[in-house]
Amino acid sequence: MAKRNKVSRINDAYIEQYDAQVKRQKRRKKKLYRRLMLFGIIVSVTMVSLITFHINQRMKYQDMQQEYTELSEELTTLQNEEEKLTEEIELLNDEEYLLQIAKTNYFFTEEGEIVFKLPEEDPSY
Repeated sequence: MAKRNKVSRINDAYIEQYDAQVKRQKRRKKKLYRRLMLFGIIVSVTMVSLITFHINQRMKYQDMQQEYTELSEELTTLQNEEEKLTEEIELLNDEEYLLQIAKTNYFFTEEGEIVFKLPEEDPSY
Protein backbone atom coordinates (compact mmCIF):
# COMPACT_ATOMS: atom_id res chain seq x y z
CA MET A 1 0.00 0.00 0.00
CA ALA A 2 1.05 3.44 -0.81
CA LYS A 3 1.77 5.79 1.97
CA ARG A 4 -0.88 8.45 2.11
CA ASN A 5 -0.11 12.05 2.73
CA LYS A 6 -2.09 13.00 5.82
CA VAL A 7 -1.52 16.73 5.39
CA SER A 8 -3.74 18.34 2.83
CA ARG A 9 -2.76 21.42 0.94
CA ILE A 10 -4.77 24.57 1.30
CA ASN A 11 -5.58 26.23 -2.00
CA ASP A 12 -5.55 29.87 -1.34
CA ALA A 13 -4.21 32.81 -3.25
CA TYR A 14 -1.23 33.20 -0.93
CA ILE A 15 -0.02 29.65 -1.54
CA GLU A 16 -0.42 30.07 -5.30
CA GLN A 17 1.54 33.32 -5.23
CA TYR A 18 4.26 31.68 -3.14
CA ASP A 19 4.49 28.74 -5.54
CA ALA A 20 4.69 31.11 -8.54
CA GLN A 21 7.43 33.10 -6.80
CA VAL A 22 9.43 29.93 -6.09
CA LYS A 23 9.08 28.87 -9.75
CA ARG A 24 10.24 32.30 -10.91
CA GLN A 25 13.24 32.17 -8.61
CA LYS A 26 14.13 28.70 -9.91
CA ARG A 27 13.86 29.95 -13.51
CA ARG A 28 16.00 33.00 -12.68
CA LYS A 29 18.65 30.79 -11.06
CA LYS A 30 18.59 28.48 -14.04
CA LYS A 31 18.98 31.43 -16.43
CA LEU A 32 21.75 32.87 -14.25
CA TYR A 33 23.65 29.56 -14.29
CA ARG A 34 23.25 29.34 -18.05
CA ARG A 35 24.49 32.91 -18.53
CA LEU A 36 27.44 32.28 -16.21
CA MET A 37 28.31 29.07 -18.08
CA LEU A 38 28.11 30.89 -21.41
CA PHE A 39 30.25 33.72 -20.07
CA GLY A 40 32.76 31.20 -18.68
CA ILE A 41 32.95 29.38 -22.00
CA ILE A 42 33.48 32.64 -23.88
CA VAL A 43 36.18 33.75 -21.44
CA SER A 44 37.97 30.39 -21.60
CA VAL A 45 37.88 30.31 -25.42
CA THR A 46 39.21 33.87 -25.52
CA MET A 47 42.00 33.06 -23.07
CA VAL A 48 43.02 29.92 -25.00
CA SER A 49 43.10 31.83 -28.28
CA LEU A 50 45.13 34.66 -26.72
CA ILE A 51 47.59 32.21 -25.19
CA THR A 52 48.09 30.36 -28.50
CA PHE A 53 48.51 33.69 -30.29
CA HIS A 54 51.09 34.78 -27.72
CA ILE A 55 53.02 31.51 -28.03
CA ASN A 56 53.02 31.76 -31.83
CA GLN A 57 54.28 35.33 -31.64
CA ARG A 58 57.10 34.33 -29.28
CA MET A 59 58.13 31.52 -31.64
CA LYS A 60 58.15 33.92 -34.59
CA TYR A 61 60.17 36.41 -32.56
CA GLN A 62 62.77 33.77 -31.67
CA ASP A 63 63.00 32.64 -35.31
CA MET A 64 63.43 36.22 -36.47
CA GLN A 65 66.04 36.88 -33.81
CA GLN A 66 68.00 33.81 -34.88
CA GLU A 67 67.72 34.84 -38.53
CA TYR A 68 68.86 38.35 -37.60
CA THR A 69 71.99 37.05 -35.86
CA GLU A 70 72.81 34.78 -38.80
CA LEU A 71 72.33 37.61 -41.29
CA SER A 72 74.36 40.05 -39.22
CA GLU A 73 77.23 37.53 -39.06
CA GLU A 74 76.97 37.04 -42.81
CA LEU A 75 76.99 40.81 -43.26
CA THR A 76 80.20 41.21 -41.26
CA THR A 77 81.93 38.45 -43.26
CA LEU A 78 80.81 40.04 -46.52
CA GLN A 79 82.03 43.45 -45.36
CA ASN A 80 85.42 41.97 -44.48
CA GLU A 81 85.58 40.27 -47.87
CA GLU A 82 84.65 43.55 -49.55
CA GLU A 83 87.47 45.34 -47.73
CA LYS A 84 89.96 42.69 -48.84
CA LEU A 85 88.75 42.89 -52.42
CA THR A 86 88.98 46.68 -52.51
CA GLU A 87 92.54 46.46 -51.17
CA GLU A 88 93.34 43.91 -53.87
CA ILE A 89 91.83 46.19 -56.53
CA GLU A 90 93.98 49.06 -55.32
CA LEU A 91 97.06 46.83 -55.44
CA LEU A 92 96.19 45.55 -58.92
CA ASN A 93 96.04 49.15 -60.13
CA ASP A 94 99.73 49.50 -59.13
CA GLU A 95 102.03 48.59 -62.01
CA GLU A 96 104.93 47.47 -59.83
CA TYR A 97 102.72 45.02 -57.94
CA LEU A 98 101.50 43.53 -61.22
CA LEU A 99 105.09 43.09 -62.42
CA GLN A 100 106.03 41.40 -59.16
CA ILE A 101 103.11 38.95 -59.45
CA ALA A 102 103.97 38.21 -63.08
CA LYS A 103 107.59 37.52 -62.15
CA THR A 104 106.91 35.27 -59.15
CA ASN A 105 103.85 33.36 -60.34
CA TYR A 106 104.28 33.28 -64.11
CA PHE A 107 108.09 33.54 -64.38
CA PHE A 108 108.02 36.57 -66.66
CA THR A 109 111.43 38.15 -66.39
CA GLU A 110 113.33 40.85 -68.08
CA GLU A 111 116.47 40.01 -69.97
CA GLY A 112 119.28 38.99 -67.62
CA GLU A 113 117.02 38.48 -64.58
CA ILE A 114 116.80 35.23 -62.69
CA VAL A 115 113.80 34.46 -60.46
CA PHE A 116 114.08 31.97 -57.64
CA LYS A 117 110.84 30.65 -56.20
CA LEU A 118 111.31 29.53 -52.60
CA PRO A 119 108.89 27.18 -50.91
CA GLU A 120 106.63 28.95 -48.42
CA GLU A 121 106.55 26.01 -46.01
CA ASP A 122 109.23 25.38 -43.39
CA PRO A 123 111.51 22.41 -44.05
CA SER A 124 110.62 19.26 -42.15
CA TYR A 125 114.16 18.68 -40.78
